[in-house]
Amino acid sequence: MSKIMKIAFEEHFMTPGFQEYSKSFLGLIDSDVAQKITQRLSDFDDERLKLMDAHDIELTVLSQTGPGVQGETDTARAIERARYSNDFLADRISAHKGRLGGFAVLPMQDPKAASEELERAVTQLGLKGALVNGHTGGTYYDAPQYDVFWERLQALDVPFYLHPTDAKTQPFSFADHPEMQGATWGWGVETASHALRLLFGGVFDRFPNIKIVLGHMGEGLPYLRWRFDSRFAVYHHGIKLARKPSEYLGSNIVITTSGVCSHPALIGAIGELGEDAVMFSIDYPYESTEEACTFIETAPLDDATRRKVCRDNAARLFKL
Repeated sequence: MSKIMKIAFEEHFMTPGFQEYSKSFLGLIDSDVAQKITQRLSDFDDERLKLMDAHDIELTVLSQTGPGVQGETDTARAIERARYSNDFLADRISAHKGRLGGFAVLPMQDPKAASEELERAVTQLGLKGALVNGHTGGTYYDAPQYDVFWERLQALDVPFYLHPTDAKTQPFSFADHPEMQGATWGWGVETASHALRLLFGGVFDRFPNIKIVLGHMGEGLPYLRWRFDSRFAVYHHGIKLARKPSEYLGSNIVITTSGVCSHPALIGAIGELGEDAVMFSIDYPYESTEEACTFIETAPLDDATRRKVCRDNAARLFKL
């Protein structure tokens, strides 16, 4: 088999001092595994690059692991820490130009400050967009005050990766079932719901050229496109959209395969969204690079579609 070159961009690192934000969910993982994950999050030069070379990954776009500054309650400190993290990341990737890229950390506590930091990160530091770990203190980004941010994102023409986080308040249905919280189920529900808030909140009508990226095979949304149209037509509650709900999925909302190594799920996502809207990623170091790469290399795709999913769609998104 010839080499299948790949771009991966739900791949995480840890900014020094940001461990305080992540200790709550890392504490839920077996201590030996958590120690290994923490070690890999801090590695830019050794194992990460070796795995990239071994599995034909030409570019990895790094993002601060969750929740990052979305877990910061002090707005001024969030702004300061976001700048620090972005400067740190830009410095580390400068040693591996062409192999490592980066997503900006953004202080979404202040939409104007987030807009300014995004512009600085993209135009001065060379970062490729932003990855934000969900809501900030229970505030969602369909709120009117975030239009200033979406306007800047659209003007810069870079992607916004909406990554999971814990719900502000856990649903009652999760009571007595902590295994349903977090990455197993709750994060996907939370993130998919946030993306739907953006859609039904008219963000994509006001800013039709923005690109939101969802990981984990689209957090389940691709498989309900038909039902969104069917039920919204009946239960629209007076909300008016320029297009059917399904039409924003695959255009304004695109997805990665991170953390879902299932061939039937992949084929379904491509069938629903189109071959230009699905992109490979791993979710390193929380998932296995070898498993993710074997999954995409053996998927029942024609060569042209595989190239799009593995590399070409991401290259277009990042204007490589």
